[in-house]
Amino acid sequence: MPLLEFDIIKKYFSDITTKENSANIHLGIGDDAAIVSIPENKRLVVCTDTLNEAVHFPLKTSAYDIAYKALTVNLSDLAAMGAMPKWFTLNLSLPDVTESWLADFSKGLKSLSDKYQLDLIGGDTTCGPLSISITLAGYVDEEQDLLRSGAKVGDKVYLSGCTGEAAYGLACLSAGEALDEHQQYFVSRLNQPAARVDLGLSLLGIANACIDISDGLVADIAHIAEASQCGVKLDLNAIPLPAIADKEQARHYALSGGDDYELAFTVAASSQTVLEKLISQTDLKITCIGDVVATQGVQLLDKGKPVELSYTGYEHFSNQ
Repeated sequence: MPLLEFDIIKKYFSDITTKENSANIHLGIGDDAAIVSIPENKRLVVCTDTLNEAVHFPLKTSAYDIAYKALTVNLSDLAAMGAMPKWFTLNLSLPDVTESWLADFSKGLKSLSDKYQLDLIGGDTTCGPLSISITLAGYVDEEQDLLRSGAKVGDKVYLSGCTGEAAYGLACLSAGEALDEHQQYFVSRLNQPAARVDLGLSLLGIANACIDISDGLVADIAHIAEASQCGVKLDLNAIPLPAIADKEQARHYALSGGDDYELAFTVAASSQTVLEKLISQTDLKITCIGDVVATQGVQLLDKGKPVELSYTGYEHFSNQ
């Protein structure tokens, strides 16, 4: 006899919990809604993302990797806000009940929930096309949150890690050929991206604006420029490139490839010394890639000369 909805929840998701947040969880899984409280002088920060099969992950992606990525993309959103993640809910649509798939999926969720001390406090399980929606909540100190709208003229623009690696990983998978060790690295960046939670928390009081790179570097930097009513000049030769042989291809991926979940942020001149100290204390590569300017929009510069902005990021419904 196949497992029913509440059997699935009890068997595979009821143990995704920690003792870390127990004092703030008044009611978790098992009722019509969860009830939590947040510490005094904190603000609640909430984000949500949906991942659909063949849109956000290839058809043959493992259940472990699907769960890992679904939670990571939400962790990345909170990282960009400088928020401490605490609780999440899961909406899971399944075409059928396969216990081996569910076991692998729950392991993927638990690996990250254990790492970041998160509690699963509710959700919904339905029958339908494979789709995963996670809502993640956490908190940030009052008056300390990071926003897209805080960039100021004169700020330097920084980027963590390297963008374009996940996009190249997707290209390797789409080629349908056997993958070598080098290509496997890029596929891992696609399937198990890193959420820069620690960096986001460290940037509180240092960065003026921040965003995570989910749809492409240029496209997401443009969101900062628009929200802050300013412009950004990006140094084409300062932007880190994926380690692939074709430099032009690498540049295309770095500027327009999505799914890396690195952080781009702006820092005022007065905070440069503090940032440099932070950079010296982390193993994560952080690169200055441009400047915030008064002229609105995003401009690419090659050795100081403007170049045509032909790289765009991912946009849902663009082909409809």
